[in-house]
Amino acid sequence: MTQRTVLVVLFDGVQSLDATGPMEVFAGASRAPGVSYDLRTASLDGGSVRASSGLTLMPDSSLAEAPVPHTLLVPGGHGARSSHPELTAWLRAHAPQAERLVSVCTGALLLAEAGLLDGHRITTHWNYCAQLARDFPDVQVDPDPIFVRDGRLATSAGVTAGIDLALALVEEDHGRDLALTIARHLVVFLRRPGNQAQFSAQLSAQTAQREPLREVQHWIAQHPDADLAVDALAARARLSPRHFARAFRAETGTTPGRYVDRVRLEHARRLLEDTSDSVEQVARASGYGTPEAMRRAFVKALATAPAEYRRRFRTPVSTT
Repeated sequence: MTQRTVLVVLFDGVQSLDATGPMEVFAGASRAPGVSYDLRTASLDGGSVRASSGLTLMPDSSLAEAPVPHTLLVPGGHGARSSHPELTAWLRAHAPQAERLVSVCTGALLLAEAGLLDGHRITTHWNYCAQLARDFPDVQVDPDPIFVRDGRLATSAGVTAGIDLALALVEEDHGRDLALTIARHLVVFLRRPGNQAQFSAQLSAQTAQREPLREVQHWIAQHPDADLAVDALAARARLSPRHFARAFRAETGTTPGRYVDRVRLEHARRLLEDTSDSVEQVARASGYGTPEAMRRAFVKALATAPAEYRRRFRTPVSTT
């Protein structure tokens, strides 16, 4: 049996769920026969830390006393957004020894400060992507995915995305069945691929202020298979196409076409995950018209074809 040590770095102001969410995933995996993750926590001096929620966390040891881990996990939190010269110096010196380097949320800021992200594609909490890209121009920041793998480096978006990333790492180590078992136990869905957007279309776009535009947003979500061309949407809003397109972008932050594309993609994803409808049926119901049009949209947005997406992320049918 191979034992993998997972070392979680703790510091004042850490987001407790950034640390405990992935730890629960690895702990759940360790309950399976033949699987062992040795979970360790450490702070700089080995003393207790106060999480951003006020929760007090007692680490197992100081970082100096911690073993060289297989997986080194750096969580985020408001404490990660402060200067930590001693912690970043320790990361700079010791993180390269770990086989797998992981950050959750703004933990990426600490890794960037230590120079460990230069030349790598990474992600972090959507609210800090622009800051990280500005402050560390040698880092390739992708603000969209919930997690990114780049060689031995794995970074995730905010808070609960750390659970998605930990499930993906368990799947990588021990297979999909075990990861799915843990996901069921934690009552989360093992269906979010790393390149899924941090936001749904309805969340990533702002809600329009004017009622006619809000009504159009709701109509799009409820009727993805309808005629959603700008002319048709403008008529529904009782605006000229030009005025509608300009007003929609001004109030939602995106164009009508891009909004429609995202809504249709999400609708198709849900049908592939939750129903046994054929790919052709899903394509029609989601407004793509043909399976080939849907395939092109999936490959462009998710780098996978609809059939492969269904194979990987369809919700299992209960046999109980």
